[in-house]
Amino acid sequence: MTSLRKLGSSDLEVHPLCLGGNVFGWTADQTQSFAVLDAYTAAGGNFIDTADVYSAWVEGNAGGESETVIGNWLTARGNRDDLVIATKVSQHPDFRGLTAANIKAAADASLRRLGTDHIDLYYTHYDKPEVPVEEIIGALDELVKAGKVRHIAASNISAERLAASLAFSDREGLARYVALQPHYNLVSRDTYEGALQNLAEREGLAAVPYYALASGFLTGKYRAGTTVDSARAQGAGRHAETERGRRVLAALDEVARSHEVPVATVALAWLANRPTVATPLASARTVEQLPALLGVSELRLTEEELERLTEASA
Repeated sequence: MTSLRKLGSSDLEVHPLCLGGNVFGWTADQTQSFAVLDAYTAAGGNFIDTADVYSAWVEGNAGGESETVIGNWLTARGNRDDLVIATKVSQHPDFRGLTAANIKAAADASLRRLGTDHIDLYYTHYDKPEVPVEEIIGALDELVKAGKVRHIAASNISAERLAASLAFSDREGLARYVALQPHYNLVSRDTYEGALQNLAEREGLAAVPYYALASGFLTGKYRAGTTVDSARAQGAGRHAETERGRRVLAALDEVARSHEVPVATVALAWLANRPTVATPLASARTVEQLPALLGVSELRLTEEELERLTEASA
């Protein structure tokens, strides 16, 4: 039985792999999405991440497709109480920004699509510096008091704005961010490591990194000179051309061979061992892609292996 991890200072206990819902209603149709969700929960998974904007970038989509698929699945399976559902606000075409009125309207729309009366973890998706933190936190606090949201979190935010938000929450006794979703992985460490990570550590925030596999690059299938038919090939492929990318893949290959596990499992295990990280976030389009991700809950890397990967990715 996989042991759950406490999410920061909250009362949420989550699986060592957070399942990303960005592919649901995009590269995975409803039938495929249901199969992935079923397989993830059958393996003990309980932490599902989405956003109201997924997947508005696809022609013919309006945003909210992922939430709708997840909502249909929750209704069909009747398992809402067993799960931690996270979604986000600020990017949906009909609900852009972080004004108080928009946050409340967007939350109600997300609740409708998810077919639930509460969101376990509600993120500000992209910070909007033109909106005072007092207005953002005030609106989020109202959602918590109304029982629509259990805990609040932030993604894509500067250390300065995060510090100001936490200070305001503490000063006024309002809901406080418990988690952070930063862009963080073996080939992208600069955004999070430093001021943001130090602040998260100091304030007891849990990190749930997105792009944990660098758009698929850290699965090992995107290498210099290879062509992969995937919606993410361009994003992943750019790392294959860099010296850092090649160093990281070589180190991952070596560690993966010694444990006889997929490269992706090792990349996630490194991330899971970083300071402040509660659980990495990764998505699967098919059931076949899941075991490599779920393996993070079992793989134990040695200090030497962790150091080797950290050095390769420096």
